[in-house]
Amino acid sequence: MNDKHGLLSAPINQTLRKMTIPMVFGLFAIIMFNVVDTFFISQLGTEALAAVSFTFPITFAVNSVTLGLGVGIAALVGRLLGQGDHQDAARVSTHGLLLALLLVMLVGWLGAATIVPVFSALGASKDLLPLIHEYMQIWYLTIPLLVVPMAGNAAIRATGDTKTPAKIMMVSGLINGVLDPLLIFGLGPFPELGVQGAAIASALSWVGAMLAALIVLTRREQLLIAPQWQQIGTDVSQILKIGMPAGMTNALNPAAAAILMMMLASQGTESVAAYGAAQRIEAILLIVMMAMTSSLTPLMSQNFGAQYHQRAFQALFSAMRFAILFQFALYLSLWPFIDLIADVFSDDVRVQQEIAHYLMVVPASYGLQGTLMLLVGGLNAMKRSLHSFACNLVRLFVFLVPCAWLGGIVNGTHGLFAGIAVANLLAGIMAYLYAVVLRRQTLASSLPV
Repeated sequence: MNDKHGLLSAPINQTLRKMTIPMVFGLFAIIMFNVVDTFFISQLGTEALAAVSFTFPITFAVNSVTLGLGVGIAALVGRLLGQGDHQDAARVSTHGLLLALLLVMLVGWLGAATIVPVFSALGASKDLLPLIHEYMQIWYLTIPLLVVPMAGNAAIRATGDTKTPAKIMMVSGLINGVLDPLLIFGLGPFPELGVQGAAIASALSWVGAMLAALIVLTRREQLLIAPQWQQIGTDVSQILKIGMPAGMTNALNPAAAAILMMMLASQGTESVAAYGAAQRIEAILLIVMMAMTSSLTPLMSQNFGAQYHQRAFQALFSAMRFAILFQFALYLSLWPFIDLIADVFSDDVRVQQEIAHYLMVVPASYGLQGTLMLLVGGLNAMKRSLHSFACNLVRLFVFLVPCAWLGGIVNGTHGLFAGIAVANLLAGIMAYLYAVVLRRQTLASSLPV
């Protein structure tokens, strides 16, 4: 048994910590990638910030295609590696990468052709549509560049190596951070491109990440080989069986965000701008949960592949307990800095107030939100991506949207934010109880997971 990263034998908490810490730094670089975009774009004014905020649900939806396929690739590659089948793992990784590239190219082409009608339907005003078009036409054209590092990093993580993907993400974030002010404001010899400059800076950073991921996959991990056309149909089918529900699970988030955006649009441009900025801050506050979920999936995948079911569930519940304690401590430590953070993202007093209120209310629920995130990662590792889809569907459209809607009716934007927090709490309780039932059923069954 090849267990070079200790996923099958090392102490659970030690393994999770070793895998999660590098991912925190990598994800922080990507999140700062977005925060830097938001900060520099906010210097262009509230309209520019609101315009780019409108793009978040759509860009996340497109990324969900690759994220979902990455989940399918990682789950299958992890299981095959847990079984000791490296050659089959390389074949699945290669075919998965080709599939992801093809699908995202198609989605990008369709998106570029429908920018105006889609964003008009989301509630963007005629004044914002030109700015949205400037940003999205570049983004759609270049999004295929992001496919290789996203799907490729998923395959690398499936081996148990989270340090290399983290380094790739950090380099990408650094490139974006340097290029953003140069291309947005036209510093030195660079042209002043405004919001379009932010999109171009992102694209150039993706090129660097793509090249790095390809080198690691081919030379070190040997997880990219010549396509084996006689088996590509079988592999694609297996990847889609996991990846499509996982992709839909991810796509549910921007769908719900789009609904929330429409609710907030009725409250005014300031509320939309505040929500967009708060979402970027939220990503930082949930970074450890995202990193741990990314680490938990390959850990559980390899253990299920090796038939170590008890060990896999031990990892899941250890992660859930940590999520609740860590996020509560983080929430308490956030309070002294709320006003300062809000001031950084806008000069508009109304926007600052709405950002501050969001940070006072919603992060209190992140611990239980983290339990749901971890459960979704665990279900994908078990190849139960339809179950993860159902859990997220309930969270978003049984809890989140109705609670936010009711809160908005009762107390406007502030009530809507309170509704988001209540929904997160309900979803987290549901996730923990479901994990308890799932563990009991799985360990009592003699059938393979």
